[in-house]
Amino acid sequence: MLHAAIAVADEVGVESLTMRRLGRHLGVEAMSLYKHVAGKDEILDGIVDIVIGEIDLPSAGADWKPAMRQRANSARRVLASHPWAIGMLESRGAMGPAAMRYVDAVIGSLRAGGFSVEMAAHAFLLMDSYIYGFVVQELSFPVGISEENTEPARAVLQTLPANQYPHLAEMAREHVARPGHTYVDAFDFGLGLILDGLETHRDG
Repeated sequence: MLHAAIAVADEVGVESLTMRRLGRHLGVEAMSLYKHVAGKDEILDGIVDIVIGEIDLPSAGADWKPAMRQRANSARRVLASHPWAIGMLESRGAMGPAAMRYVDAVIGSLRAGGFSVEMAAHAFLLMDSYIYGFVVQELSFPVGISEENTEPARAVLQTLPANQYPHLAEMAREHVARPGHTYVDAFDFGLGLILDGLETHRDG
C-alpha cells in the first residue's frame, strides 16, 4: 500500500494523495484501507520513511569524505525523483526506522572521521541544507535543464537577447547551455567546497 501511495504522490503530488485516490489506484474501496492504517497521517509517515530508506547509507569503514559524497549524491537523486518529499521530511513529527538508521549512520561516519558531536551536528545540517536547497532549485529551474532534458533547455537559453541581458546570456551560452553541462556538475562543485571546508573543523 505504501509503495502505491508513493506512486500516486509522484504522479499527482502529495497534496492530492487522498484515501479515495489511493483506493482507486489499488482497485479497492477507500474504507477498506482503514483496516491497514489509521489514516492518511500514518501513510504520510510511512512513505517519507520509505523514501529516506532509498538513500544510500555511508559505507561502513569508509573515509568520511567519500562516504558523505556518496550519501549526498544518493540523497539528491532520490529526492529529485520524489519531488514532494523535501517538503515532507521536516514536517513529519516522528522518525521512522529507516530515518533513524540513516541519521545514525551519517552521524557515525562523521564521528569516526574525527568530528566532535557538536561539529557532526553542524556538518549534517549544513550538508542537508545544501542537498535540499539544490534539489528544490533543480526541480524549479524554469527551463528544466537536467541530465534527462537538456536540448530543449539549451534552445530556450540560446535565444536570450544579449543586448538586454548580456551577463545572463553569456552565462547561458558559455556555461548552462554548454554541451555536456548537467546539474551533477554544479552539485559536485558545491559539495566539494562544503566537504573541504568541513575538513578544517574536524578533530582527527
